[in-house]
Amino acid sequence: MRGMHTDTERCLRAVRSKDARFDGWFFTAVLTTGIYCRPSCPVVPPKPENMVFHPSAASCQQAGFRACKRCRPDTSPGSPEWNQRADLVARAMRLIADGVVDREGVPGLAARLGYSTRQVERQLLAELGAGPLALARAQRAQTARLLIETTALPMAEIAFAAGFSSIRTFNDTVREVFALAPSDLRARAPRTTTVRTPGTLSLRLPFRAPLNPDNLFGHLAATAVPGVEEWRDGAYRRTLRLPYGHGIASLAPRPDHIVCRLALSDLRDLTVAISRCRRLLDLDADPVAVDDQLRTDPVLAPLVDKAPGRRVPRTVDEAEFAVRAVLGQQVSTAAARTHAARLVTAHGEPVEDPEGGLTHLFPAPEALAALDPESLAMPRTRRTTFTTLVSHLADGSLHLDVDSDWAETRARLLALPGFGPWTVDVIAMRALGDPDAFLPTDLGIRRAARELGLPSTPAALTARAAAWRPWRAYAVQYLWATDSHPINFLPV
Repeated sequence: MRGMHTDTERCLRAVRSKDARFDGWFFTAVLTTGIYCRPSCPVVPPKPENMVFHPSAASCQQAGFRACKRCRPDTSPGSPEWNQRADLVARAMRLIADGVVDREGVPGLAARLGYSTRQVERQLLAELGAGPLALARAQRAQTARLLIETTALPMAEIAFAAGFSSIRTFNDTVREVFALAPSDLRARAPRTTTVRTPGTLSLRLPFRAPLNPDNLFGHLAATAVPGVEEWRDGAYRRTLRLPYGHGIASLAPRPDHIVCRLALSDLRDLTVAISRCRRLLDLDADPVAVDDQLRTDPVLAPLVDKAPGRRVPRTVDEAEFAVRAVLGQQVSTAAARTHAARLVTAHGEPVEDPEGGLTHLFPAPEALAALDPESLAMPRTRRTTFTTLVSHLADGSLHLDVDSDWAETRARLLALPGFGPWTVDVIAMRALGDPDAFLPTDLGIRRAARELGLPSTPAALTARAAAWRPWRAYAVQYLWATDSHPINFLPV
Protein backbone atom coordinates (compact mmCIF):
# COMPACT_ATOMS: atom_id res chain seq x y z
CA MET A 1 0.00 0.00 0.00
CA ARG A 2 2.97 2.29 -0.53
CA GLY A 3 1.77 5.74 -1.55
CA MET A 4 -1.83 4.77 -0.79
CA HIS A 5 -2.91 8.42 -0.44
CA THR A 6 -2.57 8.76 -4.23
CA ASP A 7 -5.17 6.02 -4.83
CA THR A 8 -8.29 8.16 -4.41
CA GLU A 9 -10.83 5.40 -4.98
CA ARG A 10 -9.20 3.10 -2.45
CA CYS A 11 -9.01 5.89 0.13
CA LEU A 12 -12.68 6.75 -0.43
CA ARG A 13 -13.69 3.12 0.14
CA ALA A 14 -11.71 3.02 3.39
CA VAL A 15 -13.28 6.27 4.64
CA ARG A 16 -16.83 5.21 3.71
CA SER A 17 -16.41 1.89 5.54
CA LYS A 18 -14.62 3.57 8.48
CA ASP A 19 -11.94 0.88 8.20
CA ALA A 20 -9.56 1.18 11.17
CA ARG A 21 -6.99 -1.03 9.41
CA PHE A 22 -6.00 2.00 7.33
CA ASP A 23 -5.49 4.37 10.27
CA GLY A 24 -1.93 5.67 9.96
CA TRP A 25 -1.64 4.66 6.29
CA PHE A 26 -3.15 7.98 5.15
CA PHE A 27 -5.12 10.95 6.48
CA THR A 28 -8.28 12.63 5.17
CA ALA A 29 -8.28 16.43 5.01
CA VAL A 30 -11.72 18.05 4.68
CA LEU A 31 -11.70 21.20 2.59
CA THR A 32 -14.99 22.59 3.97
CA THR A 33 -14.07 22.33 7.65
CA GLY A 34 -10.28 22.69 7.62
CA ILE A 35 -9.78 19.57 9.74
CA TYR A 36 -8.04 16.26 9.06
CA CYS A 37 -9.15 12.83 10.26
CA ARG A 38 -8.16 9.20 10.39
CA PRO A 39 -10.01 6.90 7.92
CA SER A 40 -12.09 5.38 10.74
CA CYS A 41 -13.43 8.74 12.00
CA PRO A 42 -16.98 8.10 13.31
CA VAL A 43 -18.50 11.27 11.82
CA VAL A 44 -20.48 11.11 8.56
CA PRO A 45 -17.95 11.25 5.68
CA PRO A 46 -18.01 14.48 3.64
CA LYS A 47 -18.68 14.54 -0.08
CA PRO A 48 -15.81 13.09 -2.15
CA GLU A 49 -15.11 16.44 -3.79
CA ASN A 50 -14.47 17.93 -0.34
CA MET A 51 -11.82 15.37 0.62
CA VAL A 52 -8.11 15.33 -0.14
CA PHE A 53 -5.75 12.64 1.09
CA HIS A 54 -2.35 13.11 2.71
CA PRO A 55 0.42 10.64 3.55
CA SER A 56 1.16 12.05 7.01
CA ALA A 57 -0.28 14.19 9.79
CA ALA A 58 2.59 16.60 9.24
CA SER A 59 1.55 17.02 5.60
CA CYS A 60 -1.98 17.90 6.73
CA GLN A 61 -0.64 20.41 9.22
CA GLN A 62 1.67 21.93 6.59
CA ALA A 63 -1.39 22.44 4.39
CA GLY A 64 -3.18 24.31 7.18
CA PHE A 65 -5.53 21.60 8.46
CA ARG A 66 -6.25 21.03 12.16
CA ALA A 67 -6.61 17.68 13.92
CA CYS A 68 -10.18 16.37 14.36
CA LYS A 69 -11.27 16.57 18.00
CA ARG A 70 -13.48 13.48 17.58
CA CYS A 71 -11.16 10.85 16.06
CA ARG A 72 -7.83 12.34 17.24
CA PRO A 73 -5.80 11.37 14.17
CA ASP A 74 -2.53 12.21 15.90
CA THR A 75 -3.02 9.10 18.07
CA SER A 76 -3.27 6.69 15.11
CA PRO A 77 -0.86 3.75 14.98
CA GLY A 78 2.24 4.56 12.95
CA SER A 79 2.45 3.59 9.31
CA PRO A 80 3.65 -0.02 8.86
CA GLU A 81 5.83 1.25 6.01
CA TRP A 82 8.62 2.51 8.23
CA ASN A 83 9.29 -0.81 9.94
CA GLN A 84 9.02 -3.03 6.86
CA ARG A 85 11.25 -1.05 4.53
CA ALA A 86 15.00 -0.49 4.52
CA ASP A 87 15.29 2.54 2.22
CA LEU A 88 16.28 6.12 3.05
CA VAL A 89 12.76 7.38 3.84
CA ALA A 90 11.96 4.46 6.15
CA ARG A 91 15.27 4.77 7.99
CA ALA A 92 14.73 8.53 8.33
CA MET A 93 11.25 8.02 9.77
CA ARG A 94 12.54 5.55 12.34
CA LEU A 95 15.18 8.07 13.43
CA ILE A 96 12.66 10.93 13.60
CA ALA A 97 10.41 8.75 15.78
CA ASP A 98 13.46 8.14 17.98
CA GLY A 99 13.85 11.90 18.49
CA VAL A 100 17.04 12.45 16.47
CA VAL A 101 15.86 15.69 14.81
CA ASP A 102 15.00 17.20 18.21
CA ARG A 103 18.39 16.25 19.64
CA GLU A 104 20.72 16.66 16.64
CA GLY A 105 18.77 18.70 14.08
CA VAL A 106 18.33 17.89 10.40
CA PRO A 107 22.13 17.89 9.80
CA GLY A 108 22.45 15.18 12.48
CA LEU A 109 19.70 13.15 10.84
CA ALA A 110 21.35 13.43 7.43
CA ALA A 111 24.77 12.54 8.82
CA ARG A 112 23.41 9.35 10.38
CA LEU A 113 21.84 8.37 7.08
CA GLY A 114 24.93 9.19 5.02
CA TYR A 115 23.14 11.68 2.74
CA SER A 116 23.07 15.46 2.38
CA THR A 117 20.36 17.41 4.16
CA ARG A 118 18.96 18.42 0.76
CA GLN A 119 18.64 14.78 -0.35
CA VAL A 120 16.88 13.78 2.87
CA GLU A 121 14.49 16.73 2.76
CA ARG A 122 13.70 16.15 -0.93
CA GLN A 123 12.87 12.46 -0.48
CA LEU A 124 10.76 12.97 2.65
CA LEU A 125 8.86 15.81 0.99
CA ALA A 126 8.22 13.72 -2.12
CA GLU A 127 6.82 10.74 -0.22
CA LEU A 128 5.32 12.28 2.92
CA GLY A 129 4.44 15.81 1.87
CA ALA A 130 6.55 17.21 4.70
CA GLY A 131 10.22 17.62 5.51
CA PRO A 132 12.03 16.41 8.64
CA LEU A 133 11.38 19.58 10.64
CA ALA A 134 7.63 19.43 9.99
CA LEU A 135 7.52 15.72 10.81
CA ALA A 136 9.39 16.31 14.07
CA ARG A 137 7.08 19.24 14.87
CA ALA A 138 4.00 17.03 14.43
CA GLN A 139 5.56 14.51 16.81
CA ARG A 140 6.28 17.24 19.38
CA ALA A 141 2.66 18.36 19.17
CA GLN A 142 1.46 14.81 19.84
CA THR A 143 3.81 14.48 22.84
CA ALA A 144 2.63 17.82 24.18
CA ARG A 145 -1.02 16.77 23.91
CA LEU A 146 -0.29 13.55 25.76
CA LEU A 147 1.39 15.40 28.63
CA ILE A 148 -1.31 18.07 28.77
CA GLU A 149 -4.08 15.48 29.00
CA THR A 150 -2.48 12.89 31.28
CA THR A 151 -0.41 14.92 33.77
CA ALA A 152 -0.82 17.92 36.06
CA LEU A 153 2.57 19.32 35.00
CA PRO A 154 2.83 23.09 34.49
CA MET A 155 2.67 24.07 30.81
CA ALA A 156 6.23 25.40 30.88
CA GLU A 157 7.54 21.98 31.94
CA ILE A 158 5.44 20.29 29.26
CA ALA A 159 6.81 22.58 26.57
CA PHE A 160 10.36 21.72 27.62
CA ALA A 161 9.65 17.98 27.90
CA ALA A 162 7.97 17.85 24.47
CA GLY A 163 11.02 19.43 22.82
CA PHE A 164 9.80 22.97 22.13
CA SER A 165 12.36 25.76 22.18
CA SER A 166 10.04 28.27 23.88
CA ILE A 167 6.65 28.59 25.57
CA ARG A 168 5.48 30.79 22.71
CA THR A 169 6.32 28.17 20.08
CA PHE A 170 4.60 25.54 22.22
CA ASN A 171 1.43 27.63 22.56
CA ASP A 172 1.34 28.56 18.87
CA THR A 173 1.87 24.97 17.73
CA VAL A 174 -0.80 23.49 20.01
CA ARG A 175 -3.33 26.13 18.90
CA GLU A 176 -2.47 25.62 15.23
CA VAL A 177 -2.58 21.81 15.29
CA PHE A 178 -5.51 21.24 17.67
CA ALA A 179 -7.44 24.53 17.36
CA LEU A 180 -7.38 24.81 21.15
CA ALA A 181 -5.11 26.53 23.66
CA PRO A 182 -3.13 24.16 25.91
CA SER A 183 -5.33 25.04 28.91
CA ASP A 184 -8.47 24.25 26.89
CA LEU A 185 -7.03 20.89 25.84
CA ARG A 186 -6.49 20.04 29.50
CA ALA A 187 -9.98 21.17 30.46
CA ARG A 188 -11.51 18.88 27.80
CA ALA A 189 -9.50 15.82 28.85
CA PRO A 190 -11.55 13.10 30.56
CA ARG A 191 -11.12 12.94 34.31
CA THR A 192 -9.72 9.71 35.71
CA THR A 193 -9.94 8.22 39.18
CA THR A 194 -6.97 5.93 38.61
CA VAL A 195 -4.39 6.22 41.38
CA ARG A 196 -1.08 7.13 39.81
CA THR A 197 2.37 6.76 41.27
CA PRO A 198 3.97 10.24 41.37
CA GLY A 199 6.25 10.73 38.38
CA THR A 200 4.63 7.90 36.39
CA LEU A 201 2.80 8.53 33.12
CA SER A 202 -0.04 6.26 32.03
CA LEU A 203 -1.08 6.01 28.40
CA ARG A 204 -2.66 3.69 25.84
CA LEU A 205 -0.63 2.42 22.88
CA PRO A 206 -2.91 1.75 19.87
CA PHE A 207 -2.38 -1.05 17.36
CA ARG A 208 -4.04 -2.54 14.30
CA ALA A 209 -6.17 -5.55 15.18
CA PRO A 210 -5.82 -8.42 15.54
CA LEU A 211 -2.99 -8.75 18.05
CA ASN A 212 -2.15 -12.09 19.63
CA PRO A 213 -0.29 -11.35 22.88
CA ASP A 214 0.78 -14.94 23.64
CA ASN A 215 4.14 -15.28 21.90
CA LEU A 216 4.78 -11.53 22.07
CA PHE A 217 4.67 -11.24 25.86
CA GLY A 218 5.50 -14.92 26.43
CA HIS A 219 8.83 -14.53 24.65
CA LEU A 220 9.74 -11.36 26.54
CA ALA A 221 8.80 -12.87 29.91
CA ALA A 222 10.46 -16.25 29.33
CA THR A 223 13.78 -14.68 28.29
CA ALA A 224 13.70 -11.80 30.81
CA VAL A 225 17.06 -10.94 32.38
CA PRO A 226 16.69 -10.60 36.17
CA GLY A 227 17.19 -7.02 37.32
CA VAL A 228 16.53 -5.60 33.84
CA GLU A 229 13.18 -7.25 33.03
CA GLU A 230 10.35 -8.94 34.89
CA TRP A 231 6.76 -10.11 34.55
CA ARG A 232 4.70 -8.66 37.42
CA ASP A 233 0.94 -8.34 37.94
CA GLY A 234 0.08 -9.09 34.33
CA ALA A 235 2.62 -6.71 32.83
CA TYR A 236 6.06 -6.95 31.25
CA ARG A 237 8.37 -4.44 32.90
CA ARG A 238 11.89 -3.39 31.99
CA THR A 239 14.47 -0.64 32.41
CA LEU A 240 15.27 1.70 29.53
CA ARG A 241 18.51 3.47 28.65
CA LEU A 242 17.44 6.76 27.07
CA PRO A 243 19.19 9.80 25.54
CA TYR A 244 18.68 12.10 28.55
CA GLY A 245 18.46 9.57 31.36
CA HIS A 246 16.76 6.28 32.12
CA GLY A 247 13.28 4.96 32.60
CA ILE A 248 11.11 2.00 33.54
CA ALA A 249 8.35 0.82 31.22
CA SER A 250 5.41 -1.37 32.19
CA LEU A 251 3.43 -2.89 29.30
CA ALA A 252 0.22 -4.90 29.65
CA PRO A 253 -2.02 -6.23 26.85
CA ARG A 254 -5.68 -5.31 26.56
CA PRO A 255 -8.14 -6.28 23.79
CA ASP A 256 -7.89 -2.94 21.94
CA HIS A 257 -4.70 -1.32 23.25
CA ILE A 258 -1.54 -1.80 25.30
CA VAL A 259 -1.49 -0.20 28.75
CA CYS A 260 1.83 1.61 29.03
CA ARG A 261 3.17 3.11 32.25
CA LEU A 262 6.41 5.04 32.09
CA ALA A 263 8.61 6.34 34.91
CA LEU A 264 11.29 8.62 33.42
CA SER A 265 14.22 10.39 35.04
CA ASP A 266 13.92 13.12 32.36
CA LEU A 267 10.59 13.89 30.65
CA ARG A 268 12.40 14.91 27.45
CA ASP A 269 12.74 11.16 26.85
CA LEU A 270 8.97 10.59 26.63
CA THR A 271 8.71 10.52 22.83
CA VAL A 272 11.69 8.19 22.52
CA ALA A 273 10.42 5.88 25.27
CA ILE A 274 7.02 5.55 23.55
CA SER A 275 8.66 4.91 20.19
CA ARG A 276 10.87 2.17 21.62
CA CYS A 277 7.99 0.48 23.44
CA ARG A 278 5.97 0.46 20.22
CA ARG A 279 8.92 -0.99 18.36
CA LEU A 280 9.52 -3.62 21.07
CA LEU A 281 5.95 -4.89 20.68
CA ASP A 282 5.82 -4.43 16.87
CA LEU A 283 2.67 -2.34 17.29
CA ASP A 284 2.86 -0.59 13.91
CA ALA A 285 2.64 -3.86 11.99
CA ASP A 286 -0.18 -4.54 9.53
CA PRO A 287 -1.33 -8.00 10.72
CA VAL A 288 -4.02 -8.35 8.05
CA ALA A 289 -1.48 -7.98 5.22
CA VAL A 290 0.96 -10.35 6.95
CA ASP A 291 -1.61 -13.03 7.72
CA ASP A 292 -3.23 -12.86 4.29
CA GLN A 293 0.13 -13.57 2.67
CA LEU A 294 0.98 -16.46 5.02
CA ARG A 295 -2.49 -17.99 4.56
CA THR A 296 -1.68 -18.62 0.90
CA ASP A 297 0.43 -21.57 2.12
CA PRO A 298 -1.96 -24.43 3.00
CA VAL A 299 0.42 -25.60 5.75
CA LEU A 300 0.55 -22.20 7.50
CA ALA A 301 -3.12 -21.30 6.95
CA PRO A 302 -4.46 -23.38 9.91
CA LEU A 303 -1.80 -21.90 12.22
CA VAL A 304 -2.77 -18.37 11.21
CA ASP A 305 -6.50 -19.04 11.46
CA LYS A 306 -6.07 -20.53 14.95
CA ALA A 307 -4.31 -17.48 16.41
CA PRO A 308 -4.07 -14.55 13.96
CA GLY A 309 -2.16 -11.36 14.61
CA ARG A 310 1.15 -12.68 15.89
CA ARG A 311 3.83 -10.01 16.19
CA VAL A 312 7.63 -10.26 16.21
CA PRO A 313 8.97 -9.50 19.72
CA ARG A 314 11.73 -6.97 19.17
CA THR A 315 13.94 -4.87 21.44
CA VAL A 316 14.38 -1.43 22.98
CA ASP A 317 18.18 -1.57 22.58
CA GLU A 318 19.79 -3.10 19.49
CA ALA A 319 23.28 -3.39 20.99
CA GLU A 320 21.88 -5.08 24.11
CA PHE A 321 20.05 -7.63 22.01
CA ALA A 322 23.17 -8.47 19.99
CA VAL A 323 25.10 -9.12 23.20
CA ARG A 324 22.29 -11.32 24.51
CA ALA A 325 22.15 -13.24 21.21
CA VAL A 326 25.83 -14.16 21.66
CA LEU A 327 25.22 -15.17 25.28
CA GLY A 328 22.43 -17.44 24.03
CA GLN A 329 24.51 -19.29 21.45
CA GLN A 330 24.21 -23.08 21.94
CA VAL A 331 22.85 -22.83 25.50
CA SER A 332 19.39 -23.07 27.07
CA THR A 333 17.17 -20.04 27.73
CA ALA A 334 17.84 -20.43 31.46
CA ALA A 335 21.63 -20.51 30.96
CA ALA A 336 21.51 -17.42 28.73
CA ARG A 337 19.51 -15.55 31.38
CA THR A 338 22.04 -16.58 34.05
CA HIS A 339 24.99 -15.32 31.96
CA ALA A 340 23.23 -12.02 31.29
CA ALA A 341 22.19 -11.57 34.93
CA ARG A 342 25.82 -11.91 36.06
CA LEU A 343 26.88 -9.19 33.62
CA VAL A 344 24.04 -6.95 34.78
CA THR A 345 24.95 -7.32 38.46
CA ALA A 346 28.66 -6.71 37.85
CA HIS A 347 28.54 -4.00 35.16
CA GLY A 348 25.03 -2.55 34.90
CA GLU A 349 24.09 0.88 36.20
CA PRO A 350 21.84 0.69 39.31
CA VAL A 351 18.33 2.15 39.15
CA GLU A 352 15.54 2.47 41.71
CA ASP A 353 12.21 0.75 41.13
CA PRO A 354 9.61 1.58 43.82
CA GLU A 355 6.98 -0.58 42.09
CA GLY A 356 8.89 -3.81 41.50
CA GLY A 357 12.12 -5.74 41.38
CA LEU A 358 14.10 -4.02 38.64
CA THR A 359 17.58 -3.02 39.76
CA HIS A 360 19.83 -2.14 36.78
CA LEU A 361 20.17 -0.92 33.25
CA PHE A 362 21.71 -3.50 30.94
CA PRO A 363 25.46 -2.73 30.72
CA ALA A 364 26.50 -0.36 27.93
CA PRO A 365 28.98 -1.70 25.32
CA GLU A 366 31.68 0.57 26.76
CA ALA A 367 31.34 -1.07 30.18
CA LEU A 368 31.39 -4.58 28.68
CA ALA A 369 34.41 -3.77 26.54
CA ALA A 370 36.36 -2.87 29.69
CA LEU A 371 35.72 -6.13 31.57
CA ASP A 372 38.29 -8.88 32.07
CA PRO A 373 37.59 -11.61 29.45
CA GLU A 374 38.80 -14.26 31.91
CA SER A 375 35.84 -13.40 34.16
CA LEU A 376 33.40 -14.73 31.56
CA ALA A 377 32.17 -18.22 32.38
CA MET A 378 31.89 -19.44 28.80
CA PRO A 379 33.97 -21.40 26.25
CA ARG A 380 37.00 -19.59 24.86
CA THR A 381 35.62 -19.35 21.32
CA ARG A 382 32.38 -17.73 22.53
CA ARG A 383 34.42 -15.46 24.80
CA THR A 384 36.26 -14.25 21.69
CA THR A 385 32.94 -13.71 19.91
CA PHE A 386 31.64 -11.71 22.86
CA THR A 387 34.72 -9.52 23.34
CA THR A 388 35.01 -8.81 19.61
CA LEU A 389 31.37 -7.78 19.40
CA VAL A 390 31.42 -5.42 22.39
CA SER A 391 34.70 -3.80 21.30
CA HIS A 392 33.25 -3.08 17.84
CA LEU A 393 30.08 -1.69 19.39
CA ALA A 394 32.03 0.43 21.87
CA ASP A 395 34.38 2.00 19.31
CA GLY A 396 31.59 2.63 16.79
CA SER A 397 32.97 0.41 14.03
CA LEU A 398 29.73 -1.62 14.27
CA HIS A 399 26.52 0.39 14.25
CA LEU A 400 23.31 -1.20 15.53
CA ASP A 401 20.40 1.21 15.70
CA VAL A 402 16.92 1.88 14.31
CA ASP A 403 18.47 3.35 11.16
CA SER A 404 20.87 0.46 10.49
CA ASP A 405 21.15 -0.61 6.87
CA TRP A 406 19.97 -4.24 7.04
CA ALA A 407 22.15 -5.67 4.26
CA GLU A 408 25.31 -3.81 5.30
CA THR A 409 24.86 -4.73 8.98
CA ARG A 410 24.34 -8.40 8.14
CA ALA A 411 27.60 -8.40 6.20
CA ARG A 412 29.47 -6.72 9.05
CA LEU A 413 28.13 -9.20 11.59
CA LEU A 414 28.96 -12.22 9.44
CA ALA A 415 32.56 -10.97 9.23
CA LEU A 416 32.95 -11.21 13.03
CA PRO A 417 34.31 -14.43 14.58
CA GLY A 418 31.62 -16.76 15.88
CA PHE A 419 28.77 -15.12 13.97
CA GLY A 420 26.95 -17.68 11.86
CA PRO A 421 23.62 -17.45 10.03
CA TRP A 422 21.45 -18.16 13.12
CA THR A 423 22.99 -15.38 15.23
CA VAL A 424 22.92 -12.88 12.38
CA ASP A 425 19.34 -13.68 11.42
CA VAL A 426 17.98 -13.53 14.96
CA ILE A 427 19.65 -10.10 15.35
CA ALA A 428 18.21 -9.03 11.98
CA MET A 429 14.75 -10.18 13.02
CA ARG A 430 14.52 -8.86 16.57
CA ALA A 431 17.06 -6.00 16.74
CA LEU A 432 17.20 -4.58 13.21
CA GLY A 433 13.49 -5.22 12.60
CA ASP A 434 13.83 -6.97 9.23
CA PRO A 435 10.33 -8.47 8.65
CA ASP A 436 11.75 -11.02 6.22
CA ALA A 437 14.52 -12.41 8.45
CA PHE A 438 14.39 -16.21 8.55
CA LEU A 439 15.92 -18.89 10.81
CA PRO A 440 16.05 -22.15 8.81
CA THR A 441 18.81 -23.59 11.05
CA ASP A 442 16.89 -22.97 14.31
CA LEU A 443 16.14 -26.25 16.07
CA GLY A 444 12.61 -25.20 17.00
CA ILE A 445 11.86 -24.21 13.40
CA ARG A 446 13.26 -27.47 12.02
CA ARG A 447 11.24 -29.49 14.54
CA ALA A 448 8.06 -27.61 13.65
CA ALA A 449 8.77 -28.09 9.95
CA ARG A 450 9.08 -31.87 10.38
CA GLU A 451 5.84 -32.07 12.36
CA LEU A 452 3.97 -30.04 9.75
CA GLY A 453 5.35 -31.95 6.78
CA LEU A 454 7.51 -29.07 5.56
CA PRO A 455 11.11 -29.63 4.39
CA SER A 456 13.34 -29.72 7.45
CA THR A 457 16.78 -29.18 5.93
CA PRO A 458 17.79 -25.49 5.90
CA ALA A 459 18.22 -25.25 2.11
CA ALA A 460 14.93 -26.97 1.27
CA LEU A 461 13.01 -25.05 3.94
CA THR A 462 14.44 -21.75 2.70
CA ALA A 463 13.31 -22.61 -0.82
CA ARG A 464 9.79 -23.43 0.40
CA ALA A 465 9.70 -20.24 2.49
CA ALA A 466 10.17 -18.05 -0.61
CA ALA A 467 6.37 -17.97 -0.87
CA TRP A 468 6.16 -16.36 2.59
CA ARG A 469 8.22 -13.32 1.63
CA PRO A 470 8.39 -10.52 2.67
CA TRP A 471 7.00 -11.77 6.01
CA ARG A 472 9.22 -14.74 6.90
CA ALA A 473 9.97 -13.31 10.38
CA TYR A 474 6.24 -13.61 11.11
CA ALA A 475 6.16 -17.14 9.71
CA VAL A 476 8.87 -17.93 12.28
CA GLN A 477 6.49 -16.84 15.06
CA TYR A 478 3.74 -19.14 13.78
CA LEU A 479 6.17 -22.07 13.47
CA TRP A 480 7.60 -21.49 16.94
CA ALA A 481 4.04 -21.45 18.31
CA THR A 482 3.61 -25.15 17.47
CA ASP A 483 5.95 -25.96 20.39
CA SER A 484 5.11 -26.07 24.10
CA HIS A 485 8.03 -23.80 25.06
CA PRO A 486 7.11 -21.07 27.60
CA ILE A 487 7.94 -18.37 25.02
CA ASN A 488 4.65 -19.20 23.29
CA PHE A 489 2.31 -18.58 26.22
CA LEU A 490 1.11 -15.45 27.97
CA PRO A 491 2.38 -15.71 31.56
CA VAL A 492 -0.18 -16.06 34.36
